[in-house]
Amino acid sequence: MLFEVWAPKATERVTLQLEGEEQPLERDPLREGWWTAHREAGDGARYGFALDGGPVLPDPRSRRQPDGPDGMSAVVDHTAYDWHHRPPARGLRGAVLYELHVGTFTPEGTLHAAAARLEHLAGLGITHVELMPLCPFPGTHGWGYEGVSLWAVHEPYGGPDALKRFVDAAHGHGLGVVLDVVHNHLGPSGNHLPAFGPYFTDTHHTPWGAAVNLDAPGSDEVRAYLRDSALAWLRDYRIDGLRLDAVHALADTRALTFLEELSAAVDELSAEQGRTHFLIAESDLADPRTTTPREAGGLGLHAQWNDDFHHALHTALTGESQGYYADFARAPLAALAKTLRHVFFHDGTYSDFRGRTHGRPVNRTTTAAHRFLGYAQTHDQIGNRATGDRLSATLSPGLLACAAALVLTGPFTPMLFMGEEWGAGTPWQFFTDHTDAELGEAVSRGRRREFAAHGWAETDVPDPQDPATRERSCLDWSEPGREPHSRLLAWHRELIALRAAQPDLTDPDLAAVRVAYDEEARWLAFRRGDLRVAVNLGEETAAIPLGGRGRVLAAWEPVAMPGGDGLLLLPPQACVVLTDR
Repeated sequence: MLFEVWAPKATERVTLQLEGEEQPLERDPLREGWWTAHREAGDGARYGFALDGGPVLPDPRSRRQPDGPDGMSAVVDHTAYDWHHRPPARGLRGAVLYELHVGTFTPEGTLHAAAARLEHLAGLGITHVELMPLCPFPGTHGWGYEGVSLWAVHEPYGGPDALKRFVDAAHGHGLGVVLDVVHNHLGPSGNHLPAFGPYFTDTHHTPWGAAVNLDAPGSDEVRAYLRDSALAWLRDYRIDGLRLDAVHALADTRALTFLEELSAAVDELSAEQGRTHFLIAESDLADPRTTTPREAGGLGLHAQWNDDFHHALHTALTGESQGYYADFARAPLAALAKTLRHVFFHDGTYSDFRGRTHGRPVNRTTTAAHRFLGYAQTHDQIGNRATGDRLSATLSPGLLACAAALVLTGPFTPMLFMGEEWGAGTPWQFFTDHTDAELGEAVSRGRRREFAAHGWAETDVPDPQDPATRERSCLDWSEPGREPHSRLLAWHRELIALRAAQPDLTDPDLAAVRVAYDEEARWLAFRRGDLRVAVNLGEETAAIPLGGRGRVLAAWEPVAMPGGDGLLLLPPQACVVLTDR
């Protein structure tokens, strides 16, 4: 097989250590900075590279790290796996996503254990499972956003074959699989890329230090490294789509941006394979150019998370006004109504939180609604709270039902966070497992100081390095069998089934959405085609002027159709879906 490595920092020699034997690599005469050698090696063979007589390091393009980020790499024969199921032929229109963290979805924290729960997701009506990052990171348990070895699977989760079995099983249940990938930073622990070449640059600085090199000298190869790793997930593991973490943190001044290059490569792979692949961006820019097609001057990503919808919904449900919620707290129902119709709350408006205007309007006549994801909770919005408390920790089942109605019948592609469907009583907290004691202590100390600045007692903030923090964050699978969880689970099933059965609920036309609300009475209603959805977040029965005839399709509490006065009397903290037909 061919062993190759881009190592322009090697001045004299690069040595391959393969199964205990050292063999020199030769410079590639056609590719500057590349070193190659052909050697016999089978699946599982351990190897690494030494530069100019230095220590043996793992392959930057390692497909497997059996002993973690600092250990030797291992050969993976991707042709050896016997696939049993074809990927489902579906894109994002009509999709319902489910964000899942392998390490806490089950107490076992493995891909094998997660696969055993896929029947639950299929029965719920989910179409795509979105896995949080799987690349190797130090220790056993963590969120995965400190991964390295961007082509490999975290070994404690089960390694490469376990991911293939998970994807195969998901496809067997009719579920697509989306993988969260992180291109904006690596490490900090276990990151050996700087020894090989200019993977990072001081031209730009990020919250994680030097930026990933997307535009400085040597960036052609760095971009290829990131692009090819993304394509490898889609090709070798049959992943259906990728979620790109914090693309606003990708410092890139080149005329052809990395994101455009990546979206073009993914579209080419889709055409080559005859199946749909897609990219979902996380972006803080409120910029519709993120999802605008490349031929129209955009980046060409297929969808993006819509945090403005989340922030408006969260503020309307909880009344919170700290941090970025302050921009939405003055009139939360007005903010929510705006996002339902215009996607972004900040579309060139002033943001007190940022101290400047922010965002750009979405063209509602040319932009499909399903290109934006709507959600009430995500790993970020739960785990970045001091104690990792979910909405279920403070809201009534009725308000949780209202949140579900707004997400699952709204214009955007819905996404749930694991356990949300039954109002999970377990928190989801920030946890790490750094093997470097000094780094682990720094993370624990920094986390507690961060929230102490906002009035939290340090002892009230869970220690990320304490194994109990991760254990508390694991789902309790006995909850769905008892109240109030079972009722919430049935409500989510009903709404997802309704979304699949009613074409109006997957209509991509943003301009057709009509919204009415009463800030003081705390109700909001919107129309999608022949369907009307109403939520009452208040503590008193709301008289909502809906008018018309029809029938109730789904209701959290019993309601009657509007009478002669056209008023719908909706109980407090309740919601309903009506049809004119």
